[in-house]
Amino acid sequence: MTRAIVIVLDSVGIGAAPDAERYGDEGSNTVGHIWRACLAGKANVDGMRSGPLHVPNLEKMGLLHAVASIDPDAVIPPTFDVDGLWGAAFETSAGKDTPSGHWELCGVPVNEPWTHFPNTRPSFPDDLVRKVIDTCRLPGILGNKHASGMDVISEFGEEHLRTGAPICYTSADSVFQIAAHEEVISPTKLYELCAKVFEITSPMRVGRVIARPFRGTNVGNFYRTGNRKDFTVEPPHPTLFDIALAAGRTTSAVGKIGDIFSYRGIKQTAKASGNMAMFDATLKATSELPEGGFLMSNFVDFDSEYGHRRDVAGYAHALEAFDARLPELIAVLRQDDLLIITADHGNDPTFKGSDHTREWVPVLGRLNNKSSNLGRRSMSDIGATVCAHLGIPPTVHGRSFLDQQRNDI
Repeated sequence: MTRAIVIVLDSVGIGAAPDAERYGDEGSNTVGHIWRACLAGKANVDGMRSGPLHVPNLEKMGLLHAVASIDPDAVIPPTFDVDGLWGAAFETSAGKDTPSGHWELCGVPVNEPWTHFPNTRPSFPDDLVRKVIDTCRLPGILGNKHASGMDVISEFGEEHLRTGAPICYTSADSVFQIAAHEEVISPTKLYELCAKVFEITSPMRVGRVIARPFRGTNVGNFYRTGNRKDFTVEPPHPTLFDIALAAGRTTSAVGKIGDIFSYRGIKQTAKASGNMAMFDATLKATSELPEGGFLMSNFVDFDSEYGHRRDVAGYAHALEAFDARLPELIAVLRQDDLLIITADHGNDPTFKGSDHTREWVPVLGRLNNKSSNLGRRSMSDIGATVCAHLGIPPTVHGRSFLDQQRNDI
């Protein structure tokens, strides 16, 4: 019996998807454009990073090969052989949301569109705002726009401290986010507020309501805490987590994975704030995962801290920091373990706006020191592959790439 570990580098896309034009994302390429910016010296920050993007471990696993397979002009095509399984995957779900990407990775594409709020000001319809204010007994709401998290807190945080009105905002995702200072609205009270808003918005097919607690005394020192909590609609069909748990396997979720799946099919959870703390939590959870177990971990900072904020240097630094620790993860793998590193969508920090970008995602794998080009896949193939590797019933969607790589080697 073996184990399977899937690492989701949130928003680390590798080139515009075939239908990117439909989403206004034609020409986006998260990794490719970061790589180019670093090469041109446009991602240098004193004391943090400088020069070309340095991710030798991800490169060895095939990251740049995967980018070049989608967009040959984005990077200088590598000439060395890859040590592992590599390819690219596309999303068939409608939209470019975090839940839809993760659900599809676990074998459940989202074919019925969710409700997305327009990028106007205000973004939320008047009747929804009135119902939220009346039902939750609020003095009003602030924000009511598309925004990235820290930007909207910087804009409205001091007014929130004065008035007690929560900061409500959205994005290109199907989401209603609520930010509140922990000394104005405690995390417990904020969760209760979000739970009520979730009840209101669920019939509208809004995918998530997210609690975003923060602290600080003024615009110069506001910061988000690690007490985020997502309220998410449940997947419409059994996911990889459901299948594995029903088969008697241990399922482990690290980071915001539990929230994304409404904790359905998940036996063990661990949370942490920040990519490096997330890496520590992932190492611990992997070391403790029993034979036959499945673990999925999400590294959210790429998306929330750098992609949405269009911070190219910060994104590059985060990739380099993850890469530097990757050997630690590989070291705790056991013989016959399957490791897959992928993403859920893109968020090109060089692109217009501050939203996710519709992109291919990398599929980088390690299994018994085998190497193979997996080609272009569906994101559901990852869930199907994990099922095949663990010897459990298959997901409804997806096709395992294990048979292909056995034939190739």
